[in-house]
Amino acid sequence: MNVDSKSAHTIPELIFAGARQYAEHIVLEAPGESISYAALPERVLAITRGLMASGIQTGDRIGVWAPNSTDWVLIALAIHCAGGVLVPINTRMKGNEAADVLERSGSRIVFVVGEFLGVDYPAMLAACRPHTLEQMVVIGRPTAAGQTTLADLTVAGTAITPAAARERAESITAGDLSDLLFTSGTTGKPKGVMSSHGQTLQAFREFVRILGIQSTDRYLVVNPFFHSFGYKAGWLTCMLAGATIIPQTVFDAEDIFRRVEEERITVLPGPPTLYLSMLAHPRLASADLSSLRVAVTGASAIPPLLIERLRNELGFAVVTTAYGLTECGGLATICDPAAPAETIASTSGRAIPGTELRIADEQGAEVPVGATGEICLRGFHVMQGYFNDPAATAETITAEGWLRTGDVGHIDADGNLTITDRLKDMFIVGGFNCYPAEIEAGLFEHPAIAQVAVVGIADERMGEVGCACVVLRRGFELTEQQLIDWSRAQMANYKVPRRVAFYADLPKNASNKIDKVELRRRLS
Repeated sequence: MNVDSKSAHTIPELIFAGARQYAEHIVLEAPGESISYAALPERVLAITRGLMASGIQTGDRIGVWAPNSTDWVLIALAIHCAGGVLVPINTRMKGNEAADVLERSGSRIVFVVGEFLGVDYPAMLAACRPHTLEQMVVIGRPTAAGQTTLADLTVAGTAITPAAARERAESITAGDLSDLLFTSGTTGKPKGVMSSHGQTLQAFREFVRILGIQSTDRYLVVNPFFHSFGYKAGWLTCMLAGATIIPQTVFDAEDIFRRVEEERITVLPGPPTLYLSMLAHPRLASADLSSLRVAVTGASAIPPLLIERLRNELGFAVVTTAYGLTECGGLATICDPAAPAETIASTSGRAIPGTELRIADEQGAEVPVGATGEICLRGFHVMQGYFNDPAATAETITAEGWLRTGDVGHIDADGNLTITDRLKDMFIVGGFNCYPAEIEAGLFEHPAIAQVAVVGIADERMGEVGCACVVLRRGFELTEQQLIDWSRAQMANYKVPRRVAFYADLPKNASNKIDKVELRRRLS
């Protein structure tokens, strides 16, 4: 049955609908490369055939560890058409961190960038490759002899007929898992969030509708594809609207100015740091940014003045903020773009249709309008659960279906949500969620550390950064820079503490737990 993009229930259906509905429009554009919606199915199914030739079955997990590119999108869509479950991996992770995600997800295949920012990713993974991983496919130029490339996989796929690949893609249902996004938790280990095709498409159709994304839009996706902001609110949103996806590999203000001017970018979402970098750029007065139309931000506090500057100095007609977390597919609330700057800056808007929003006290009972408590969500887009972790799932989703977000806030009389704090100790560095328990677990591996507590502290440039509060083991010496350097070799850069404070002992509360409130007070 032929469906259009507005009624597609699965991502494969969306691909085929787009080929009919937006045939001559460009879906993917990069320097030297341009792919139309009409040509997309053949490009995607060529990779799907390679996956099927490798024995991939519906429900198998497949990792992608690479920066934003046209290949990333083609591979992800091919995974979806093969019935596989996409497992995006943060490019800032070290080899051991990526291997942990691959092993716990049971990924059979991983697509890995060859070289990125001077790092040999296949070599980094090879040193700790999990036994569950059957095949590593290199995107781009191989970094060593004998590596399987994306081209090799595609050639192997010629053993599978195009009709067989199309039949597999058409067999996928709305309830099938589409992706497994790993998100850190307060227990220290990232957990795999299970989401289905139907959930994702329903949520981001609302995103398209509220923002007014059009088939003529050109969306520069700066947010990383391994995150729901770059994946679901990024390239998948483009496909829902018939717009053009223009991947940006790394954030570079100068390059973004150039691309906006030369490539006539219309949609440019990102964290506040993206816009602040643009507003502070020396080329701001002379750059032609007249094509810009839509801005969406979030992830940290935003001064109302920034909203006005986005409108007046960068020329955005549509400016709004949104709130979501991986456990609800990345989108739960969004501000009406027509709202006053104060509302857009100070709230995250109202719940999208199909979502219930409430504020609960410590016992789980709903509190009155305006009162502060834990933000809870219920609706079609709440995750299926954490992969292979029923205990953590039960802790996060109540018996009545409410998702406990771990964030604290209140709702005003108009239904707008304001996030005031975090129930746990999470802090955000440059748009990336940082969870102290996970970082502390990594720091405890250092032989000189007896006790450690990580807290978020204010930072003028990044908004927040981590500070490690350390008690050394008797007889050991360690400097701040030594620990920072060691951490950079062990964990993703955004997790690395930017400050280290040494103590003879850490303050404790009445329950004999480390008093992080007192630590923050001392550090302020």
